[in-house]
Amino acid sequence: MEIRFHNSAREVRTMTTDELRSNFLIQSVMQANTISLVYSHYDRMIIGGVMPVAKMVSLPTYDALKAKFFLERREIGIINVGGDGEIIVNGKTFALRKLDCLYIGKGNAKVGFRSKKKDYPAKFYLLSAPAHHAYPTRLLKKEKAMPMELGAAATANQRTVYKYIHLAGIKSCQLVMGLTILKEGSVWNTMPTHVHDRRMEAYFYFDLPANQKLIHLMGEPAQTKHLVVGNEEAIISPPWSIHSGCGTSNYGFIWGMAGENLDYADMDPVDINQLK
Repeated sequence: MEIRFHNSAREVRTMTTDELRSNFLIQSVMQANTISLVYSHYDRMIIGGVMPVAKMVSLPTYDALKAKFFLERREIGIINVGGDGEIIVNGKTFALRKLDCLYIGKGNAKVGFRSKKKDYPAKFYLLSAPAHHAYPTRLLKKEKAMPMELGAAATANQRTVYKYIHLAGIKSCQLVMGLTILKEGSVWNTMPTHVHDRRMEAYFYFDLPANQKLIHLMGEPAQTKHLVVGNEEAIISPPWSIHSGCGTSNYGFIWGMAGENLDYADMDPVDINQLK
């Protein structure tokens, strides 16, 4: 598990492209038969993925957690972006199809991941945050995730938003999680953009076609930076940073937050004319 520390807004203003990428871009999220994780010191969020192909993959613990098992003091949200799969929690099996979500509360010692078909493996994207209370493990299917139709074709941001873990959905200690699917012909996400100094955010981009790319915007509103992002790559977004993007094709992205509250709508809007 890779460890990444905080970067101040002032520090980020002078970062090179390579420095931005090494601090905020997470590549190789989905690797066959292994778990790939990054521990961010922004609200101590852990970000990563697991793609079981030929065998079941178990969630290990790590020395950096100083815990008997991974979820001793943590909760985790998992969304499948691949083929049909199963997650086994303390002996109980949960079946996840594409875009289904499973929340697992603190105290669950054994978690395993497997795919139904090795030629079309499941791809489980993971977000984990510290937890102070044990909420029940719960599976939420895509169709039950309060889908909202937003945006318009005229502004190239027509999209469907699915909310899974939040105040009115799956209960958690501090984890908020959902995803957005852009319609064909739409490419912009989160524009006009916002910040929320009360919590960090992570983005995971998926279903971006081969040989297509996405420009992710970050940084202070008047000191914006950008990262060129590929399919199945993730972004760490500090609380003081905007988080927005534009692709060369439509795509999907999973958003997840941890910090001060569970209010999905807790945002500080940024007027588009303030961006520089």
